[in-house]
Amino acid sequence: MATVRSIRAPRAEPVSLQTHAMANLRVIRETMERAGSFTAVPGWGGVAMGASALLAAGIAAYQPSLERWLATWLIEAAVAMALAMLAIRRKAKAAHGPVLSAPARRFVLSFAPPLMVGGLLTVVLYRAGFPAAIPGTWLLLYGTGVVTGGAFSVRVVPVMGLCFMFAGAIALFCPLAWGTALLAAGFGGLHLIFGAIIARRYGG
Repeated sequence: MATVRSIRAPRAEPVSLQTHAMANLRVIRETMERAGSFTAVPGWGGVAMGASALLAAGIAAYQPSLERWLATWLIEAAVAMALAMLAIRRKAKAAHGPVLSAPARRFVLSFAPPLMVGGLLTVVLYRAGFPAAIPGTWLLLYGTGVVTGGAFSVRVVPVMGLCFMFAGAIALFCPLAWGTALLAAGFGGLHLIFGAIIARRYGG
C-alpha cells in the first residue's frame, strides 16, 4: 500500500525564547547607550575656544610680570567657559534636547572637580614659588576632566582629554619660559583640531 505524504512545506524552526530575548536586550542596550551619551559637546565651540586661547597666548607673551601673565590666562579661562556654555546650549537647542539632561549632569559632575583642583593648585604653586609647574598642572587636570567627563560623551572626547594629559605631563618638566607656547599648543591647537573633528562627525 502506498504511503501518503503531506505536500505542505515543512514549517521553519521557531525562534527560541532565549534568542528573542537576547535580540531585545541588544536593542535596549544600544538605545540606552545612545540616550546615556552627552552628545551636545560643541564642535565649533571648541574651535572658538582654541582661537581665543591663541589670542590669549599672544597677549600673555607680552606681559611684563607673572601676575599679569596669570591674569591673562585666568581671564581666558572664563571666556572659554562662556564660549563652551553658549555652544552647548546652541547645539542642544538645535537638536531639540534639554541642556541639563542626565548625561549632561554626569558630564559636568565628572568634569568640574579636576578644574576646581587645578584652581586650588594654582594658588598653592604661586605662593610656594613654583610657577613653572602651573602650565603643566592646568593642561594635565583639564585633560583629566575631559577624560572623566568624556566617559559620558562621544568617543573622541576622552581621546582629546588624553592628548591634553600628555601635553601637561611634558609641560610639567619644562621651564616657565615655555609655558605660553605649551598652553597655546594645548588649549589653542588641541581645541582647534578636536573641535573641527567633533563638528564634522557629530555636528556643530
